[in-house]
Amino acid sequence: MHIAILTNEYPPHIYGGAGVHVDYLTREIARLAEDNNHTVKVLCFGEQKIAAPHLTVQGITAPVKLAAPDPHHQRLLDTLQRNIIMTAALKKADLIHCHTWYTHLAGCLLKQLLGAPLVLTTHSLEPQRPWKQEQLGSGYRVSTWLERTAYSNADGIIAVSQAMRHDVHEIYGVPLERVRVIYNGIDINTYRRTLDPAVPAYYRIDPARPFLLFVGRITHQKGIFHLLRAAGLMDPNLQVVLCASDPDTPHIGREMAARVEELKQTGRSVIWIPHFLPREDLIRLYSHATLFICPSIYEPFGIINLEAMACGTPVVAAAVGGIKEVVRDEETGLLVPFEPKGPDNPEPKDPRRYARDLAAAVNRLLAAPEVRQKMGRRARQVVEEQFSWTSVARQTLDYYATLVEAAGG
Repeated sequence: MHIAILTNEYPPHIYGGAGVHVDYLTREIARLAEDNNHTVKVLCFGEQKIAAPHLTVQGITAPVKLAAPDPHHQRLLDTLQRNIIMTAALKKADLIHCHTWYTHLAGCLLKQLLGAPLVLTTHSLEPQRPWKQEQLGSGYRVSTWLERTAYSNADGIIAVSQAMRHDVHEIYGVPLERVRVIYNGIDINTYRRTLDPAVPAYYRIDPARPFLLFVGRITHQKGIFHLLRAAGLMDPNLQVVLCASDPDTPHIGREMAARVEELKQTGRSVIWIPHFLPREDLIRLYSHATLFICPSIYEPFGIINLEAMACGTPVVAAAVGGIKEVVRDEETGLLVPFEPKGPDNPEPKDPRRYARDLAAAVNRLLAAPEVRQKMGRRARQVVEEQFSWTSVARQTLDYYATLVEAAGG
């Protein structure tokens, strides 16, 4: 097969779980392609350029900066330009695989132009992320329309969790038989317990005190403001380490800074690392952390939890979306009950109660070191047994073959 993968994020430009997914999946598929005579071509946003026997990567840039009347629309117009160039850049493909709405226009066009089946991986769904309107303005309606159009045209959908399979069916009416669940994976050789006291020391984390670790973007989706509220209710001896960067908007970035400062004024120990950390440093922070926390109010899968679990760290996480299929309650961590305001509003119905429940879960495990150790060991076992990228890539290639055969390829 000639496989085309279209993505916004690709190394070195990765800022979220979808980018991590594409990075590892593409590498593993390309490795397996050597044994099956497949070729993989990646079209991505950026300036990347790779030419290997079974893998080529072509970064796409927007040729001009269009003057948008509304500044919120600049990113949308940039995206649409890149999609048109992607469409012109791909000369042949037996299958087209798109990741996120950022490449859905190109995927739909290429499906028609090349007559190749179109596959989408569901990392998230726009209607479940209303806060994106802060970032895109009325362009959010366009991103949702593009996504809806792609889901109605796709030959196959890969959902990263059973929860996402259900959501694709409920929101866009995609028949369940067209949606296959293939979980995210993790590099179990890279992500493993790796102790190096110099790394937490570099980030001014006190080795004599326990610390709670958060890793994620500064966005309402990741629940970071609920975590900051909860932190005021946690054990005062606990250090709260926030590896939080890439705010959705300047406004939310300022709000983050103000909330952190307010928390510090109460005497709480908060260490905010406001930039993207090297993978090697993150692995060492995961490994040294007493607990990892994922307070996301919306999470199709939550690959970040796998990273912490692979390093032997128990997780406290919201019982939402795909997280419930990754974190095993009372076994690899604790799931915190979560009730949204409604089907179109994923914010917690009772924010104060959610904050109290987050804090209670953290305090409970903080006071039980033997339970934490047992959970950490089991977390690593679960990752090794169920979430390797080799397994994910093989399942994905099998699905590709099924769709190509159904299309008469």
